[in-house]
Amino acid sequence: MRLDGFSFSRWLGIVVKEFIQLRRDRLTFGMIVGIPVVQLVLFGFAINSDPKHLPTAILSQDNSVFARTFTAAVQNSGYFDVVSFIASAEEGERLLAEGDVQFVLTIPPAFERDLVRGRRPAILMEADATDPSATGNAVGALEQLAQTVFDRDLDGPLETLRPGLPPFDLRIHRQYNPEGITAYNIVPGLLGVILTMTMILMTALAMTRERERGTFENLLATPALPFEVMTGKIVPYILIGLIQVSIILVAARVIFGVPMEGSLLLLLGVVLIFISANLTLGITFSALARNQLQAMQMTFFFFLPSMLLSGFMFPFRGMPEWAQVIGNLLPLTHFLHLVRGILLKGNTPVELWPQVWPILLFMVVVLLLGLRVYRRTLD
Repeated sequence: MRLDGFSFSRWLGIVVKEFIQLRRDRLTFGMIVGIPVVQLVLFGFAINSDPKHLPTAILSQDNSVFARTFTAAVQNSGYFDVVSFIASAEEGERLLAEGDVQFVLTIPPAFERDLVRGRRPAILMEADATDPSATGNAVGALEQLAQTVFDRDLDGPLETLRPGLPPFDLRIHRQYNPEGITAYNIVPGLLGVILTMTMILMTALAMTRERERGTFENLLATPALPFEVMTGKIVPYILIGLIQVSIILVAARVIFGVPMEGSLLLLLGVVLIFISANLTLGITFSALARNQLQAMQMTFFFFLPSMLLSGFMFPFRGMPEWAQVIGNLLPLTHFLHLVRGILLKGNTPVELWPQVWPILLFMVVVLLLGLRVYRRTLD
């Protein structure tokens, strides 16, 4: 490399100019500081691959000392939070289908009588295994608990029941994904992740691209209303999103064998709502940004917590409460519940509605914000 004619003063001037430019671009400077901070906070405090305190419902058909001991031991294990005592198996199935609980434990009638007679009565644990990583450690903890839970109660003439196998049979039913295949969880989740990334990014560059090319003035000179401009730019990308969805669903079924228990028409409706929410956010970013670089920075700043806090990469219920609150503000969190509920559980509109309305609310709020930010005159 030739250094003939190199001027240190000119070089220093260029360096100083870049620092000044960086200081003026507050968004870029914020990303330089903000992204590492966000990653440290999320990975250091929010991410947990060993979820505990998982919501659990108990159907106890035997009001005996042994049944109460088992319930207390489950609660004290740290992996289960007993949130409901249910009255029927149908209620337990509904809670699992809607995602309100992770486990349903059923203690059969005459549990104490059969146990003391050595008949090894069966306790049934039904687990929502749509995300195998969220239930694996809890299932293992319960299996270990079964070995010792009644050691203090089995004394005197009952002491003969302690050696060998547990005095009861623990039967585990992994609902919706009995083989624990991770692809059944990951591939439907990829549908939401890909749509989030591509829809927001493409639309975030829409108006900023026109502003940089100088064609934004022509758009401002038209009599189109802000609502017409925003929705007009959104509609073409909806078709692109549907093409992506079709490709992913075909691959999910043909290549990975993901079951599709629910209605594909219902899935299409949910996808359209989710795509619209992401496109609305992308257009809002486009209205806020001054150039394409800023639009991309906003997109990735939103995409990072969406990936980490939605339950796609790590169990959602393993996160602390404050992280779950943030995660529930993100459309991707609710969409993952929806798409997995339709494909793996065969959920109906009634069961899906608690996850649909937060996406609709997010879309309305972002649309109103975008309309407020959008300007018909150049600064």
